[in-house]
Amino acid sequence: MKKREFVIGSKVVNDASECFVIAEVGHNHQGSVEMCKEIFKAARTSGASAVKLQKRDNKSLYTASFYDTPYNSENAYGPTYGLHREALEFGEAEFRELKQYAEELGLVFFSTAFDFKSADFLANLDIPCYKLASGDITNIPLLQYVAKIGKPMIISTGASTMEDVQRAHDAIMPINPQLAILQCTASYPCGFGEMDLNVIKSYRDAFLEATIGLSSHDNGIAMAVAAYVLGARVIEKHFTLNRAMKGTDHAFSLEPQGMSKMVRDLSRLRTALGSSEKQMFDSEKAARGKMGKKIVAARPLPAGHLLQEGDLAFKSPGDGLAPYYAFELYGKVLKTSLQEDEEVYFEHVEARSSELVAG
Repeated sequence: MKKREFVIGSKVVNDASECFVIAEVGHNHQGSVEMCKEIFKAARTSGASAVKLQKRDNKSLYTASFYDTPYNSENAYGPTYGLHREALEFGEAEFRELKQYAEELGLVFFSTAFDFKSADFLANLDIPCYKLASGDITNIPLLQYVAKIGKPMIISTGASTMEDVQRAHDAIMPINPQLAILQCTASYPCGFGEMDLNVIKSYRDAFLEATIGLSSHDNGIAMAVAAYVLGARVIEKHFTLNRAMKGTDHAFSLEPQGMSKMVRDLSRLRTALGSSEKQMFDSEKAARGKMGKKIVAARPLPAGHLLQEGDLAFKSPGDGLAPYYAFELYGKVLKTSLQEDEEVYFEHVEARSSELVAG
């Protein structure tokens, strides 16, 4: 079996790696290149690995009637849904400027492609990775079209069934094995009872060569840490400068402080998971001595006394014979008298099994 590994530019993501954290900017930039740059800068300061935009060719993506549907939302940037989307769309010049800026910051820059024309648009920019949204989980023609471009692919799986995900996986992998599959719930925000983080384990069992992750729409940072423990190595969170800003995605996005804490906790977690072998650290030895127990006489005991339960006590500090040896002392005769709280050793008794080793 091939190693489960996903490579984006210089970033290598596998089971042993740090988490690849995507700050999903989407259209939180409100159509402003300068605001988008501020978001990128904040994402870099917060420790994100990558920033992601969205690209739509709105005329080809929507039916004419849907494009022209009146859009009266308080978050609208145009009188119709199509014009609202157009107001938030960046063109080639903006994308190139933002790609260069992200790279200068040391961030991976990529985008979601919502349609064929957008996929071609992004290919022309030579972006290092493609995201496919949950809405395209059944769009096998688009998935395969993007797969043939030959760049790593990340797919979200909100509002889908395991059958949908399996179909998408099977369509992509023969063409492009560089695939990451993200557990996702297409609710905005997502209630904790609908996150189904255990699906991450199901995906790892079902898709042995795909990298697994989480696209999380919850209002918090703890679920990303839980996802990493379950095996997720890609975490995508919507990101904004201020959740109160105009736009539908800001309310469930992380602000810089939240992103910083999430990245911090993911880093701490990877360190804290440590080894699967139980070990005692040097830093614990003082505590073991102070809080551990040793075998002492429970009361004054004369020489010739036959040791029985009740004759021995177990007290701190633990700098003597460990309590588990008590069972080897019972039934043996003392060679010497002992005072209360005096430490008891095998040399104090007449008979000692040749198999015993003093602790």
